[in-house]
Amino acid sequence: MNREEKSKINKDLRSLKVQIRRKEKKEKSDIKWIIKIFIIAFIISLCMSFIAELTLPKVPLFIGILIVILFILIGVLFDMIGVSVTAADEKVFHSMSARKVKGANIAVKFKKNADKVASFCNDVIGDICGVISGSAGVTIALSLSNILKINTFLISLIVTALIAAFTIGGKALGKSFAINKANIILYKFAKVISYFYKGK
Repeated sequence: MNREEKSKINKDLRSLKVQIRRKEKKEKSDIKWIIKIFIIAFIISLCMSFIAELTLPKVPLFIGILIVILFILIGVLFDMIGVSVTAADEKVFHSMSARKVKGANIAVKFKKNADKVASFCNDVIGDICGVISGSAGVTIALSLSNILKINTFLISLIVTALIAAFTIGGKALGKSFAINKANIILYKFAKVISYFYKGK
């Protein structure tokens, strides 16, 4: 083995070590993020579940239905945002940011952290909306059972199935739209966030 080949091997080894160190740093960062998102999800879910358990049994049937619809729509909306963040083209937002377009710099930050933003939108917000929808569904089922004098178990099955169907169907429709309109959805979301957060 000549000197040139040894030099090439050493260069490849150094490059490999750098890649391993970067991967290790990323894995440590991912673990911190997982712990952080776990704590955030736990606290938000706990608070929302507590509020739901206290208030939902006392609300009228009509209000219970509105709450279910509202949280299904919120779940679908944030699912669309999560999908659009992963599907959007980052170059578009760099160009917009260079022209000082409001919200474009935040869109770039979201895109650079697409996995975390998508996880928060799809998993954390989505699961919380699912919990609230489920709790409201129980309230609706009990109210309908008392009004219609029908077995509570049967009504609960039908209400739960309808909530699941509307949630899944809405998210399926939303995903298709989000993929096709990823850039505009991410921009609109980032623009709204820019009114509350002044990114540099």
